Amino acid sequence: MTAPDLTPREGQQLPLHVEASQSTACFPRQRILRRTRSLNAPSPIQQFGPCGRIMKNSAMVMTIQDPASQRLTWYKPPLTVLVIKKVRDVSVLQPFVQLVKWLIEEKHMVVFVEQTVMDDTLLINNPGFSVVKEKLMTFRDGKDDLTDKIDFIICLGGDGTLLYASLLFQQSVPPVMAFHLGSLGFLTPFEFDNFQEQVTNVLEGHAALTLRSRLRCIIVRKNDELNRTSKPPTNLLVLNEVVIDRGPSPYLSNIDLFLDGKHITSVQGDGLIVSTPTGSTAYAVAAGASMIHPSVPAIMVTPICPHSLSFRPIVVPAGVELKIMLNSDARSTACVSFDGRYQQEMHVGDSLRVTTSVYPVPSICAQDQISDWFDSLAECLHWNVRKRQKHLDELSDLTHSSSNDTLDSLDHTDQLDS
Repeated sequence: MTAPDLTPREGQQLPLHVEASQSTACFPRQRILRRTRSLNAPSPIQQFGPCGRIMKNSAMVMTIQDPASQRLTWYKPPLTVLVIKKVRDVSVLQPFVQLVKWLIEEKHMVVFVEQTVMDDTLLINNPGFSVVKEKLMTFRDGKDDLTDKIDFIICLGGDGTLLYASLLFQQSVPPVMAFHLGSLGFLTPFEFDNFQEQVTNVLEGHAALTLRSRLRCIIVRKNDELNRTSKPPTNLLVLNEVVIDRGPSPYLSNIDLFLDGKHITSVQGDGLIVSTPTGSTAYAVAAGASMIHPSVPAIMVTPICPHSLSFRPIVVPAGVELKIMLNSDARSTACVSFDGRYQQEMHVGDSLRVTTSVYPVPSICAQDQISDWFDSLAECLHWNVRKRQKHLDELSDLTHSSSNDTLDSLDHTDQLDS
């Protein structure tokens, strides 16, 4: 048997790895095309058989990058860093002071912090903080624009600090390095013990990245569509999920779900969760959804306590647009929240449009994408944790003795009966 022709045809892409198998007696020259080590499968082949192929349209053909190749690189050395600290937590104050002082004095970087951090009375009374206080740059959330001002982000706290960083940057997000100083820490893989070495490695470009997709959420009001007012609609990017529920109403939610303009189903229950793969391990998994690796391009739709036992969570492609509206027969309004914030009320005629944003959150890995995620599953969610099953040797004596005793007791019982 001759080796297969590996010359790519026009418009065809070969898998990333082509490896030769070991020679055998029957097939001495056989070659095997192996799949690339990728969570998203190999780059799609654009030709199928002698005639079939994907129509050449850049808007339709999606190139999927191998997640293992996602490494951090800098066009120029980073000079500005934003440090986000968990609020109202005394245990984070000393690490915050150590980090800020080291970044300014050792790395000669411009450090940005939020103004509310500077107003913390516990921090003001810290003797080490007074040395660097005047060298810090401040901003106010909702008033100052940080776009194109920050090269690098460091989070100190729990998962909420990473979510807050995502909300601060509603377009391109700088690389985020998150230290675990909070309660859960599913999204914060770094330990603070040797922060100098770890931050130095990242600043030198030695780190893997997980591109965490976000959802672009737009609320279009019925009055806005009819009157064509100049007021801009609510437009937010969320990292975890957008939730539509019945709020304080005693009535069930009655929500219509559309996918690319097609009516899919009506949701009757407590509400609906539309989440990213990153958000699949948050509210969605508590509502019965599966856990999806953050590198998988997908959108998750999970009902909250649906009044139908057959209504299971579904996963749809990342490129689709979801539209969510109240059914005309809905008995009450609905509440919408974005990553647990900015709660708004929706009325009949209003619509929520959700699709995958082109601006992901580049989250820096402590090890790599696979190790970080499964370590978080094991440590934070105790995934598949159970007591070890005993070996057969440990039960052999007990098994034999219990079996013999049972047989003897049965024979003795039969003699007494006769």
